[in-house]
Amino acid sequence: MARAADRLALVPSAESKRLAHLASQLGVNLLSRFRWGVRPTAAGQTLLEHARDMLAAQARIERAMSGYAAGVSGEVRLFATASVLAESLADDVAEFLTSPAHANIRVSIDERVSPDVVRGVRDGNAALGICWDIAAFGDLAAHAYRSDRLVVITHPSHPLAKKSRVSFTDTLDHEQVSMPPNSTVQIVLARAAAAIDRHVQHRVVVSNFEAALRAVRANLALSVVPQQVAEPYLSTWALRVITLAEPWAERRFAICHRTDALTPAATVLRDHLIENARNAASVADRSRKKNGA
Repeated sequence: MARAADRLALVPSAESKRLAHLASQLGVNLLSRFRWGVRPTAAGQTLLEHARDMLAAQARIERAMSGYAAGVSGEVRLFATASVLAESLADDVAEFLTSPAHANIRVSIDERVSPDVVRGVRDGNAALGICWDIAAFGDLAAHAYRSDRLVVITHPSHPLAKKSRVSFTDTLDHEQVSMPPNSTVQIVLARAAAAIDRHVQHRVVVSNFEAALRAVRANLALSVVPQQVAEPYLSTWALRVITLAEPWAERRFAICHRTDALTPAATVLRDHLIENARNAASVADRSRKKNGA
């Protein structure tokens, strides 16, 4: 009691008076008194827990408001899958960081497979995560981001190279260059094969999409990769791209985050990514309508 009074710059008698007044207002005893000091009653312990929650909420509000008052600043850690990193995310983040309004914000990006993206955000190791929207987000908030499509990439001499569209079943008759078993793409392919009592024939397993495309270029096998990842290599390496007929080949990504205590810096980055995705989807939709007309 004496230490608390000293920290609050109060005399002990004033502190005791305030506690007595609070107990009177609530209609319960908050402290049990002993010769050696005091101990909270059950009601006092419950009040203490609520008071700590209130103080923590106050601190979060103060941090948020000070961020807006001084111009948003801080560091945002983001977990993303290899597909997202290889496609539009880097450009979206670069655009965000070049804005003068975000000069005091730093963004760090770490590559993870989808389950680790979700786990990292849930555990508080990253403020934001981006992965395929089939992930088990649970109690996390999720917002639509961008989309892509899985395609088959082959060497020009491959038996499927002259086709423009194939079913996934057709690919299972041939060896494949695969990603690690815990990657989202590989999990989806394995499930699709198992659903028809087939399996993927792994010729070689590589750690990233560029390595997969290099293996295809060497005519080791075909590979199923995101179309946007493959496009920069198609003409230079003379690779063939074949559309997968299955609906699940169209993939949608989502931004996830915890619903509590998202910092101002993380909030503005999230909003920027969502807005960019909406604009890109709108442009693509107008282009499809124009081409269809």
